[in-house]
Amino acid sequence: MSTANFKFEHPGEARDQLWAAVDAYAFPHSHPTSRPNHEALEHALQASKAAGLPDISASPSQAKFMALQCRLLKVTHALEVGTLGGYTAIWLASENPQLKVVTVEYDPNHVAIARKNIDFAGLSDRIEVIEGAGAEVLPKLKEEVLAGKRERFGFTFIDADKENNWNYLDWAADMSNPGSLLCVDNVVRGGRIIDFSNTDPRLQGSRTAIEKAGKDERFDSVVIQTVGEKSYDGALWVVLK
Repeated sequence: MSTANFKFEHPGEARDQLWAAVDAYAFPHSHPTSRPNHEALEHALQASKAAGLPDISASPSQAKFMALQCRLLKVTHALEVGTLGGYTAIWLASENPQLKVVTVEYDPNHVAIARKNIDFAGLSDRIEVIEGAGAEVLPKLKEEVLAGKRERFGFTFIDADKENNWNYLDWAADMSNPGSLLCVDNVVRGGRIIDFSNTDPRLQGSRTAIEKAGKDERFDSVVIQTVGEKSYDGALWVVLK
């Protein structure tokens, strides 16, 4: 299907409500409140909301899916770019007792809230929150990894300033083991990714990541569209050869 003359339209509020309703039905069955990490995860969501953090974290279903990928791949070290309130990092670590997470966050208020949430979850020993801009922190992390001062990563989740999507993916790949899985979130952006009249830098950053990943000999990649309580979006999934 050609996208050259495609007219972008949002799928509509009714669809949003339907997708959210399916999540509301299905997720409590796949992750009931009796699970050991339920309290910590719910606390992270509520504490982040009370602190005024934006509601832009991964949905519970998406976050658990990533945690299960880490379990499947037996990942021992994960990297996250964009901590927000620590919700996704808590999912990754609490579902995988062998896993250590390094997560990078630019906003000092977000860092403070995330550290409190992680401490409440009892995971401060396995989740390291580094404060700073990703474009400054990741090159330093890369130096440490290449010098043998840090372990290479087996999973990376990128959910930060979209303009730097490709840079983060490129740096993360240099710090990862062969066969590692990397995820760049929010690249479909409600379908606006194919509205080429829209020059929003965040869209441009997503397009750059998609297009460069497809050309890069290091990678095998695919974009998976998603719907749910966070509406319509999608992620770029990349396997490092």
